[in-house]
Amino acid sequence: MDKLDSLMPDVVHIVRDKGTERPYSGNYLEPYKKGTYLCRRCGLALFRADNQFFSSCGWPSFDDELPHAILKLADKDGIRTEIVCSRCHGHLGHVFEGEGLTSKNLRHCVNSLSIEFVEDNEVIDTEEAILAAGCFWGVQYYLDRLDGVIKTEVGYTGGQVDSPSYKQVCTKTTGHFEAIRVIYDIKKLSYESLLKYFFEIHDPTQVDGQGPDLGPQYLSAVFYFDEKQKQIAQQVIGLLEAKNFKVATQLLPVDIFWPAEEYHQEYYDRNEKLPYCHTRVKRF
Repeated sequence: MDKLDSLMPDVVHIVRDKGTERPYSGNYLEPYKKGTYLCRRCGLALFRADNQFFSSCGWPSFDDELPHAILKLADKDGIRTEIVCSRCHGHLGHVFEGEGLTSKNLRHCVNSLSIEFVEDNEVIDTEEAILAAGCFWGVQYYLDRLDGVIKTEVGYTGGQVDSPSYKQVCTKTTGHFEAIRVIYDIKKLSYESLLKYFFEIHDPTQVDGQGPDLGPQYLSAVFYFDEKQKQIAQQVIGLLEAKNFKVATQLLPVDIFWPAEEYHQEYYDRNEKLPYCHTRVKRF
């Protein structure tokens, strides 16, 4: 899966155009005790957190990689060795040897925008879904509890304004949906099973929003990355229609996903509350 169409411009500048973020400008400078770093472009697992170390260079550093995850190429500068994801060839950064910073004497110097951390120390490969089903607080609450989902992020997609704020989206003039990115382990969860669950945690027949939340930003939608995802979504919707559900969910190609403000992330868990307009109703 190539996620380029959903990535923000600064990420595309790194992974496709081989740019470099400013030192100390990104995340992941401090090592995590447990977890995995995925390729931001395709979702392949690249590094385990126990191979990360603080190097004072201004970028995330790792002294080892997962088997067959990284390709090493001669850089165009004729001096350095570039590292890219072995599957999608997304640019990661550079690798250096002989610095003596760890016992392995190796430093993968990685742009933080080219990777994504998940709190799972065993995952090997992932895929992503982008979904909309009303207020993203409740959608995230339920999807976080589905076995196989290893990360979610709420945000905005499908509109014509770059980097919109919640206040702008609420004006109903930007064209954005409140949406959620779902990263899942493909060994534990299929896209079809994820979609079936998605269609059970909201009302896909409501045409004007979700529950009491009305407006274009609250409409139901599946944003597909490729033809395979589109076909699976059509099949799942077909199952619902065969049960006489008049499905209002839109099928749309992915667009840039803009993360929502931090206070929207994991809202119900942070505030120890329960969703007010989402509940699970078995439909399959």
